[in-house]
Amino acid sequence: METADALLIALADPARWRLVTLLAERPRSVGVLAQLAEARQPQTTKHLQTLERAGVVTSQRTGQRRVYALRSAPLRNLAAALSRLADTAEQADGPRETYDRYGLSLQTERLAAQEPGWADGRSFRFLRSLTQRPELIWRHLTETPLLARWWTPDDLRVSELVFEARPGGRIVLEYRDAEDADGSDLVAGRAQGVVDDVRPGERLAYRSSPMLPSGDIAFTAHVAFDLRPTDTGTDLDVQVRITDSTVDSADFIAGIEIGYGQTLDKLAATLTTYNTDTYKTDTHNTDTHNTDTRSTK
Repeated sequence: METADALLIALADPARWRLVTLLAERPRSVGVLAQLAEARQPQTTKHLQTLERAGVVTSQRTGQRRVYALRSAPLRNLAAALSRLADTAEQADGPRETYDRYGLSLQTERLAAQEPGWADGRSFRFLRSLTQRPELIWRHLTETPLLARWWTPDDLRVSELVFEARPGGRIVLEYRDAEDADGSDLVAGRAQGVVDDVRPGERLAYRSSPMLPSGDIAFTAHVAFDLRPTDTGTDLDVQVRITDSTVDSADFIAGIEIGYGQTLDKLAATLTTYNTDTYKTDTHNTDTHNTDTRSTK
């Protein structure tokens, strides 16, 4: 049966590939193919039979000889499949482009990370205009079930999360590859921190420190979310400032620009798909029972 796997296996052998190139020129007999390939005829016959089973060549008997010819359609189909793979890998703003961007940033930051404190004072700012009201956005910033939906870059998932939305509250974030379903792969990252400022619906500020494999902190990120209501929703202003940077923090800092951008995009997408009816019901229940804003897991 003609499949891409069978075809690739058949073409992977250099001797069979040589036969394919010879048959691309014109149909040829087994004896002539063996001579041109400088191989023994029994070996050539076996290779041709493998290629025929894979569907890339066909044969017919002419008198005492068996003549083989190349079938172009399977090669064209394979070429099209490979082209689609390449297009998928190179799609604009796709995972490969992000990978390459991170690689360039990684080189720059590793060269800069020569001594402790090398990145102290660096700051990053991210702005998003959202169509939801501050109250709903606030819930997504402070409640762990909602935080877990967006608080990692693409291709990652939250595996442990603690967020106590009160001054002095504890923060723990651990994340893994999104496709690591059973947790057997290495932890992709872990961070610990503390909440500094909580003004419901207005401002959330905290410190978070990614952890090195040794258990030491890589650096401290001072993060502030400011929410400003607008006629159409909310302007979200996120600022990140670096302190306590170590030489080993380069790999982490190289990913801040991309990582925060992706997480905020996921926040916007999560807000868009969130069930507003559920939100209204939850808000009513919260007002009725006067629950506090602390969120833990």
